[in-house]
Amino acid sequence: MTLKWEQVVVDAADPAALGRWWADALGWVVVHESAEECEIRPEPDRLPGLLFAVVEDGKLVKNRLHLDFRPDDQDAEVARLLARGALPADVGQTGGEPWVVLEDPEGNEFCVLAQHHD
Repeated sequence: MTLKWEQVVVDAADPAALGRWWADALGWVVVHESAEECEIRPEPDRLPGLLFAVVEDGKLVKNRLHLDFRPDDQDAEVARLLARGALPADVGQTGGEPWVVLEDPEGNEFCVLAQHHD
């Protein structure tokens, strides 16, 4: 294979603030920060990462791409993220889904999945 997954790029009004929010939420580290972009990774030399890049346009509709996270304890993780500034998001859920949809401080949706039951 000749391709290596480097990062996911996320448009942001304030890349540094949003990048730091996600670094805190995920327990990752900031590896680069400027006025134009902020890159975070699980560890300084570990990929893939997330790159937050400045854009002038605001978010208007539901993201076509979103991140899913599988915690050990869904309720605890949702409560932790809400306490850090995430907000509940309505993307047309019908109720009873095994995931919770949240949005980050700039409105990007992400899902906190139910824990695995092996």
